Amino acid sequence: MYEVKGKWALITGAARGIGYLTARFMAEQGCNLILHSRSLSHTEKVLAEVRSMGVSACAVAADLGDPEAVRGMLQEIDALGVPVDIVLNNAGLQIAYRTDYLNTPVSDYEISFRVNTIAPAMICYHFLPGMIARGSGRILNTTSGIALDVCQAGYSASKAALDKITIDLGSKVNGTDVMINLTDPGWCRTDLGGQQAPNAPESAIPGIVAGVFADDRRSGRYLGAQNFTGMTLEETVAKVERDFPAPY
Repeated sequence: MYEVKGKWALITGAARGIGYLTARFMAEQGCNLILHSRSLSHTEKVLAEVRSMGVSACAVAADLGDPEAVRGMLQEIDALGVPVDIVLNNAGLQIAYRTDYLNTPVSDYEISFRVNTIAPAMICYHFLPGMIARGSGRILNTTSGIALDVCQAGYSASKAALDKITIDLGSKVNGTDVMINLTDPGWCRTDLGGQQAPNAPESAIPGIVAGVFADDRRSGRYLGAQNFTGMTLEETVAKVERDFPAPY
């Protein structure tokens, strides 16, 4: 199992929901954290909590819909002088639910792609070279299982594009200890998922980080967190390595 104790992980969207739970779980495993949100005030609570667990942690802020803000955040992280060995691109935006879907505005696509596709791609491109040079690293890009729903076209299309980017990048590192995979929390009762969702946010743990702890040199996989609900971390990793081959 991949050892995260003492390593540094960047978690986007860490202030609430799945990102918040992920930050706490990673801290419990001894992982140092860089916690992103749109405002530093949003991460004050989780920052204090993870530090109380004995790990080092800091916060960064950026509007992921603004590429210049993303570049500024990456420069700020570089200035910390720590190797980022784990990236969890958790943050995402569901712009609207369009019942009048044939009048879906162009802005739904523009905003969704900036936040859900372009920002995580920029983050991947920034940190992958260092991981490759060090010979080790983990990236998980959060996708969605939404399908055949034209009312959320901008969101689902942006996630489909992220899937393609992830799988294509994974083909370049598959077979190495730099692993890039997709993760999906499932439909959970978060601010994004809404209170009508069938799953509690806690059901996504530990499956949402299964691709971090797997140590089988396979990339490009879709790892749905609900496949691992109720399992221990050790059971989760064993299932990933046994049942989820690379798609190449």
